[in-house]
Amino acid sequence: MKALIYYGIALVIILLDQVTKWLVVQRMEIGQSIPIIENIFHLTSHRNAGAAFGILQGQMWLFFIATLIVLVVVAYYIQTQGKNHPWFGVCLGLVLGGAIGNFIDRLLFGEVVDFLDVYIGTYNFPIFNVADSALVVGVIMLIIYVFKEDAQKANSNSKK
Repeated sequence: MKALIYYGIALVIILLDQVTKWLVVQRMEIGQSIPIIENIFHLTSHRNAGAAFGILQGQMWLFFIATLIVLVVVAYYIQTQGKNHPWFGVCLGLVLGGAIGNFIDRLLFGEVVDFLDVYIGTYNFPIFNVADSALVVGVIMLIIYVFKEDAQKANSNSKK
């Protein structure tokens, strides 16, 4: 039953990602930018035929293979570990939803729709989307989880 919760998280991410991307495609021209908070946060219609930060442009076959591997591995860990480790399951649900959200774009359009444009001082962070956000948050949470688990194991071993 718990595994369904993690797949539900993934489904919410996928739906939110695809709806927001659809709205951007329907209502904005590529390159159009709408300031939400001037010099901090804009909605900017952008397309990315590569991976994070625009690397590996045009390497769709690599993304398809990598995504399929990630999907199988994540689903395996949701089924086997998610039941007993809720934090881990949530991390995997976020990663699964993000991976599928961008996979849908690559499969249907050969590129990913990005639109969240953040400025940090004079630095313009690479434009991203909801799926990217879920992937990053899921991976950061996963790293925290792994460090926490390692610390707990080290602590319990030192008490022996």
